[in-house]
Amino acid sequence: MAKRIKSKPLERGSVLFDVVYEDGSQASNRRVPVEMLGGLDGDAPAREMIAAQDEAIAQKSGRPQRSIRSVTRSPAPETKLARDQHGSS
Repeated sequence: MAKRIKSKPLERGSVLFDVVYEDGSQASNRRVPVEMLGGLDGDAPAREMIAAQDEAIAQKSGRPQRSIRSVTRSPAPETKLARDQHGSS
């Protein structure tokens, strides 16, 4: 009988990004699926996906699309367990 090899678990969910636009405005916690990230391109696909989302929003709202200055990962939210360990006195 052949040995069964387990497949790697799929990464699910999304990663949050903060976006800074050329006009100085900022958008926080923009979601990008985990499947789009990683590999040789790193977080570059996130910028492309957020730009595509912005284009769709601009078309629906009738406003011009804003130019993206930078895209960075949002800091991970502190979990309840971590808050309980640090905050309880």
